[in-house]
Amino acid sequence: MASKRAVAVRIRGQEFRILSDDDEAWLQRVAGYLDETMATVEERTGTVDSHDVALLTALNLARELVEIREREPVTRTKGAAADRLRQLIELAESALRPEAG
Repeated sequence: MASKRAVAVRIRGQEFRILSDDDEAWLQRVAGYLDETMATVEERTGTVDSHDVALLTALNLARELVEIREREPVTRTKGAAADRLRQLIELAESALRPEAG
């Protein structure tokens, strides 16, 4: 099993250190996608409160996920896709944990 390491990503101008065993370039793409989506939500809604932007972005990304899941056969969403979703949830949770030290 690969060891987890801290990877720094920047979202909306704020740096987050993510503890993960995922590829750093992949994590940067994920963070970039989130950052772009948040910017789009902010621009389209005129919302400036970062909490509101984050919640609206989460709603949009959840909608995308549900649409993808509904298009995919049920057997595919179990196994590899479920594992990947678990990894993404762990990634999000690690960004929310306060830094040690």
